[in-house]
Amino acid sequence: MDLLTPELGLFFWTLIAFLAVFFILRKFAWGPILNTLGEREKGIADSIASAEKVRDEMTKLKSDNEKTMAEAREARTLMLKEAKELKDKIVNEAKEAAKVEANKIIIEAQQQIQQQKMAAMTEVKNEIGKLAVEVAEKILRKQLSENEGRDAYAKLLAENIKLN
Repeated sequence: MDLLTPELGLFFWTLIAFLAVFFILRKFAWGPILNTLGEREKGIADSIASAEKVRDEMTKLKSDNEKTMAEAREARTLMLKEAKELKDKIVNEAKEAAKVEANKIIIEAQQQIQQQKMAAMTEVKNEIGKLAVEVAEKILRKQLSENEGRDAYAKLLAENIKLN
């Protein structure tokens, strides 16, 4: 049991050694340690504040980026719409020009057909006229080859001359 109870002298010298180390540490080590801990705490607080500031800036940049992307999408949509309208306009103009050109070609073709029809009809009339003259000539030759026919034709011509 003696081992468990310390002697008074040992207790006294241990207390004095402890107090001496305590005062020496307090005077020389405690101040710098506390200053270092304070500076470290301040550095950590500054780092946390800086991180929060950076996070806020990143949030703002992300918001600005999303806004810019939305504006870009809107601009792209507007450009696509304008391009489609321009394409439709050009296609419609081309269709109208093609219709006008087709109508012009059709009118010219109809005029050419009409001219060719008239030329064909004139040619047919001329051909019919030639055939009629040839038939009349053959008939007259046949009739004039006979004496009675010549006399009747001569009388007919004489009467026509007198009437005119």
